[in-house]
Amino acid sequence: MAVKATLHCLTGCAIGEILGMVIGTALMWGNVQTMVLAIGLAFLFGYSFTLFAVLRAGLDFKSALKVALAADTVSIAVMELVDNAIIALTPGAMDAHLSEGLFWFALLGGFAVAFVITTPVNKWMIGRGKGHAVVHAYH
Repeated sequence: MAVKATLHCLTGCAIGEILGMVIGTALMWGNVQTMVLAIGLAFLFGYSFTLFAVLRAGLDFKSALKVALAADTVSIAVMELVDNAIIALTPGAMDAHLSEGLFWFALLGGFAVAFVITTPVNKWMIGRGKGHAVVHAYH
């Protein structure tokens, strides 16, 4: 269950993070602005996956939003912290362009490491009835 929850989180984070990095890099924004956009979009997409699933289960928007926030906040935060730390600490990655392998290597490598670190966090939370355990009542 923790692996599935982390894959769910990774999917939303990856879509938002990649979109933010691509937009920021293509617009030649600075590193801080690009990372802020990427992190914001990662949270937006991560929450939206859960939000839409819970809305389909019949919850009203306010209740669904509370479930999404409770289910995903810690998972997304850990994933983003790890992923962005790896990107920031990879020499040259923040200055690499979309056409360079280093850009994609750092981004995708960061996701892989973030997945490994976030899975036990999700397992711990699910074991205590928190995180994605909250969502399973609506599936």
